[in-house]
Amino acid sequence: MDNVKTIKIFDTTLRDGEQSPGASMNIDEKLRIAAQLEKLNVDVIEAGFPIASEGDFEAVKRVAKATHHSQIAGLSRANDKDIDCAWKALKPAGERARIHTFIATSDIHMKYKLKMSEQQVIDTAVAAVKRAAGYTPNVEFSAEDAVRTRLPFLAQVVEEVIAAGAKVVNIPDTVGYTIPSEYFNIIQYLKENVSNVEQAILSVHCHNDLGLAVANSLAAVQAGAGQVECTINGIGERAGNCSLEEIVMALRTRQDIMPFKTDVVTEHIYASSKLLSTITGIVVQPNKAIVGANAFAHEAGIHQHGMLMEKSTYEIMTPESIGLTQNKLVLGKHSGRHAFGMRLTELGYELNKEDLNKAFVRFKALADKKKDIYDEDLDAIVADEIVRIDERYKLVEMNIASGSFAAPTATVAMEVDGKVKKTAVMGSGPVDATFKAIKKLTKSQAKLIDFTVGAITGGTDAQGECTVRLKFEGREVLGQGAHLDIIVASAKAYINALNKLVSVLQRTAGGL
Repeated sequence: MDNVKTIKIFDTTLRDGEQSPGASMNIDEKLRIAAQLEKLNVDVIEAGFPIASEGDFEAVKRVAKATHHSQIAGLSRANDKDIDCAWKALKPAGERARIHTFIATSDIHMKYKLKMSEQQVIDTAVAAVKRAAGYTPNVEFSAEDAVRTRLPFLAQVVEEVIAAGAKVVNIPDTVGYTIPSEYFNIIQYLKENVSNVEQAILSVHCHNDLGLAVANSLAAVQAGAGQVECTINGIGERAGNCSLEEIVMALRTRQDIMPFKTDVVTEHIYASSKLLSTITGIVVQPNKAIVGANAFAHEAGIHQHGMLMEKSTYEIMTPESIGLTQNKLVLGKHSGRHAFGMRLTELGYELNKEDLNKAFVRFKALADKKKDIYDEDLDAIVADEIVRIDERYKLVEMNIASGSFAAPTATVAMEVDGKVKKTAVMGSGPVDATFKAIKKLTKSQAKLIDFTVGAITGGTDAQGECTVRLKFEGREVLGQGAHLDIIVASAKAYINALNKLVSVLQRTAGGL
């Protein structure tokens, strides 16, 4: 179709997505996500907020160096210091660098947060765009809380920043407040009332507080927006952002009524979703659209009958279109290193030789105890052995005494700052005893706020997967652990969370 418009995909998983509670990533993890985003072929990767911290600055700089074809954006407030810092971090990306600067435009923000007049906001926005344009012609401006901004003033701001050099102007629904019809009208108003609007791309950035982020983004595209800002799995602040996989597949599936497409290689969607879940520990809900475990499951008898007769009766897209293979049984105890490495590559993992060897050793140990190894088992192996931060705490060994007539007791040996320590603690259950022993050995004051257990695959020989959420001084982290013994998996998840917490606190000069 010659009249199909290409919509740019701006992925902000590494910036807005990382602001999801417990989703903090270290630099190596961000580089893994960035590499996967390039496989997806997203147009722009927002790598972070360089002025926010030394860690953010270095992450943006490393992503700018390591990537090859996606544009790399760095966020900055509308002031010289932020913009200069953003450019220093983005400079290795060369012509692919994008400075993304913003200031709020709604009455509520101008009155209570900025304490600025309309003219002061316009002057600040224009000055910021001009300074950024002095470094690169690739400048994006965002009118924070645009949805709650009076339209005539919003149009004035948009016109002024485009005249100052902004090539992309973002109209974000910062607090997830709008609905599709209203958002369509906002974008349409700007298209009709900004004289130079065709000199820039209008972008949209929707939050999901009312569950409408994807619907609002689609409405904006239909009204004339040319870029959608989104995240893998829809992660982000509060209820999250517009989901990349949902917006992309909606545009692909409904070209019959929406003449739009993206350049995203959809066959990498599932691997991207799994990689992000593995790194952050944020599990995708089973009924999540596109990438949830039930997305292509048909349990009702009438559905199953229809599927056997003709897939299109109940299937509007194929599992293969997002990279989900039908045959999930992949490996067994006789599988070799080459087959193992090839399958990891197909799942989206790019491991160096050392990491591949570590993962293979774990795979062979698991294969000796478990007859069949599935994709989910491989994800767990990578999460447990490779996607790890520097470990101040390591589990050495543990033993549990538990039953119906004796107080559960956990005997745990750990390596703490290079020294092996051991203790035995009783608890109300085997997991409680284990966690108490770990807290005693690490002297941690972190509070456990969530603990979940699941089986990675079916069968009595399935690996158990545990997720632990800890909170300390207002910071939340997620830890993951997998093992055939569910209590060991619990201990590994708790220790993983403690190590992440140490990493977060070190970056912010805190203490555990």
